[in-house]
Amino acid sequence: MKTPLKDCQTEAMFNNGWRSPPKAMSAWLDRIGAGLVLQHPEMLGYDYLPSELIGRDQQLIELASMFAGLEKPNSSGRAVITGPVGSGKTALSRRFVEDISRHHAEKRNIRWLHINCRNNPSPTQVMQRVIQYLSPGHPDRGLGVGEILASVRRLLKQSSSHIIIILDEADHLLRKSGDDLVYRLLRIDEDQDSTGSLSLILISQEQILDLFEGAVISRFGRSRHLRMQGYDEEGLFGIAKQRVSLAFTPSSIDESVILLIAEAATASGDARVVIDLLDAAAKSAELDGRSEVLSSDVQISSMVKEGNHVEIIVDELATHAMILLTAVCRRLKSCTEITSGDVETLYRVVCEEFEQAPRGHTTLWKYLKQFEECDLLVARIDRLNEGRGRTQHFSMPHMLPADLEKHLQPLINKRLRT
Repeated sequence: MKTPLKDCQTEAMFNNGWRSPPKAMSAWLDRIGAGLVLQHPEMLGYDYLPSELIGRDQQLIELASMFAGLEKPNSSGRAVITGPVGSGKTALSRRFVEDISRHHAEKRNIRWLHINCRNNPSPTQVMQRVIQYLSPGHPDRGLGVGEILASVRRLLKQSSSHIIIILDEADHLLRKSGDDLVYRLLRIDEDQDSTGSLSLILISQEQILDLFEGAVISRFGRSRHLRMQGYDEEGLFGIAKQRVSLAFTPSSIDESVILLIAEAATASGDARVVIDLLDAAAKSAELDGRSEVLSSDVQISSMVKEGNHVEIIVDELATHAMILLTAVCRRLKSCTEITSGDVETLYRVVCEEFEQAPRGHTTLWKYLKQFEECDLLVARIDRLNEGRGRTQHFSMPHMLPADLEKHLQPLINKRLRT
């Protein structure tokens, strides 16, 4: 006969009979999503749509001009939005349709639907998404595109609704099936007693107007093309600050570290890089049990994301370029930035350690420009400390200064011995 479990033994077991995990295991489990830094992690998701889009006011105005008069019956709009990855094409279109449908709610019932054509690359799949959105119980299997279009037209008329369809990554649809569906959507009200039932927004990384036949271009109009550019450093900095204010706990990340993230993403102009780095840096801090994000969290995350091959670049530098870079690394181990004046001062100190006569100002600036071109350093004119003239600041967002200094030391010693 088995001995009954003691009370303390019973308490140490789960309801299903398994013993609780050891304390060592629960300790690291508790750090996952501990909220030390990330208070609202969902706001770092790609699909999260902020109420305000940073640096895209002019683009919203241009898009709105293509839909002027949409609040009136029998009117519609159309637009093609192109631009590189992370330039905010999808966010812009979604922000626009949400705002315009709410703004005109008292005048017109405007509905909208976002369809990713990478996941729905055929006309039938696209139209099935549309009909299921308008009438979830509507049978769509076995129906052709023309039949579904007729049902869509009838449903919109019955509900006195207007629909804006966003076809994201539209190039996948166009390359697979041509522009016939776009043409038919543009002509949805033809031969009807009413017009203006449907508007269309096409999104693509590439110039898709060139994929249209003449009849489609004639109906769409070349002037309906909105070209998006990648974000500059100011825009990326604004996006990073906005996401921090929404997702992070107060005082968990310094503004200088936010700037470092923006600098790390500037080469790509991609807002998603900013979001990825914020997320990775926050999780790095939390897994380390800290409630503050450090510059090293950003640098480590950037190294992993970019897949830098620093050693190849550094090994080819001139000896005094290595000495200069060593001086920069020493300061950046404890700071996020170093000024141009401090660079020269610390360089002379390191030259004394290696018993080398320092090079002149012009040579040092040539080396610093080389570091920028190789993405070893990022340079900027005063942003955080205004009123200090044109002093240049250098940061190292893509790598750990301490690791780079360790790599440089034996290289310099070897060069000086030969």
